[in-house]
Amino acid sequence: MQKLLLLIFFMALGSSVWAGEVERSPLSIGEALRFSSKILNEDRTLNIYLPPGYHKDQSKRYPVIYLLDGSMEEDFIHIAGLVQFGSFSWINMLPESILVGVGNVDRKRDFTFTSKVLRDKKEFPSSGGSGKFIASLMKEMQPLVERNYRVSGQTTLIGQSLGGLLATEILVKHTNLFDHYIIVSPSLWWDGESLLELIPAGCCAAKSIYVGVGKEGAVMERLARELHDKLDPDNKTETVHFGYFKQLDHGNTLHLAVYDAFGKIFSNQAPQE
Repeated sequence: MQKLLLLIFFMALGSSVWAGEVERSPLSIGEALRFSSKILNEDRTLNIYLPPGYHKDQSKRYPVIYLLDGSMEEDFIHIAGLVQFGSFSWINMLPESILVGVGNVDRKRDFTFTSKVLRDKKEFPSSGGSGKFIASLMKEMQPLVERNYRVSGQTTLIGQSLGGLLATEILVKHTNLFDHYIIVSPSLWWDGESLLELIPAGCCAAKSIYVGVGKEGAVMERLARELHDKLDPDNKTETVHFGYFKQLDHGNTLHLAVYDAFGKIFSNQAPQE
């Protein structure tokens, strides 16, 4: 009987604890910039992650990492986690950085140039808008970030899949738009692989470039390797890197590839303790 009474007592005590009021508040990892793009003729969103110390030292300026497919429901949150983790003082993989996630409206339109291949046109009817998107990135998005945040002038672009196609197009046609390029699983099959033909051997050795791919089939793997080999034909350029992830596929290579890229591209830039 005593055991039963004690059990009832503790159950009543526990229920009274859990019945207490709980304070809830929003949990935020950044902020959003929404603007009307005159070039694209639509409203766009940039999701922003700021380093923890951003508001403490008003004199410090930060590198900026631009992430394609940067909507909240896409890659922004988990890449922001990598940026935070990599810049911890005990990890020291990359300098504290601002992450700009470029939210999507129509990625099949924005990340592709006009294709002459009928199948491409049929499967991607809105395609062919990369020229306008790059112009908006150059003339609207980057200046907007520069006006609103303390930036150092050093920039990185991350693109995966069709975003990797766009990142490659920017690398080839607007090389100096970014200092570092992280190109993962690029869809270089687009337009009959024509973009690869535009890359002269060793064209971009002055840039830091990372090309990564998973076990994604013969075509995707071949194209990624060909891109790397065109950028570094003798495999001697210290600023051009390649990562192959045989345990991953097209859907999950990005996270580990970006982690690997941060370590290789920024190895000499993280502050030393």
